[in-house]
Amino acid sequence: MKFSEEQVKEIVALRENLMKQVDKHQEGIEMLEKNITVLDGFLKDSSFVKASKLDTKIEPKKEEEISKPVQNSIPIKRGNDGKIIANAYVTPEQVSIILDEQILINADTPPFKSFFLDRIIGEMKKKDFVEAENGKIQKESIIDYIINKNGSDIREIIIKNYREKQRVTELINTAGWSLTRMLENISK
Repeated sequence: MKFSEEQVKEIVALRENLMKQVDKHQEGIEMLEKNITVLDGFLKDSSFVKASKLDTKIEPKKEEEISKPVQNSIPIKRGNDGKIIANAYVTPEQVSIILDEQILINADTPPFKSFFLDRIIGEMKKKDFVEAENGKIQKESIIDYIINKNGSDIREIIIKNYREKQRVTELINTAGWSLTRMLENISK
């Protein structure tokens, strides 16, 4: 069967279109596979506890312990003396940094906004926004934060959609550094 020159051009164009679609779908499949790998790693890290870490002693729980949910906290210490100034609680959805009750820091004290919110979380937010624009993540997955205050004093910093495990470490470390500098600025 012989095709006309016009039919051959249409077939070539159709083939090119199909190849573009295959490439596009292949990129999408690769991105989905990477996301599944990241999620699998996260689930593996957060779902299993080594037998050596299990508490083998069984003691009756006190009434106050029963009413409070058990969470693993990560202490955030002041740089100069190692005093605990806050505790971080990490879940798959968010990082909550809860300041010690005796630590009173105004949210306007530097370098909280300029460094921690604008530079650290702000840069993560910009990166997430670009990934959302490129279709790599959904807009609802962009990192965000909430500052809970008592008056003007910070009580809790909630960071939602951190998405990447290395971000947790960076957020906790920079929060500790920022809070330490803020306390130094208050005492000046």
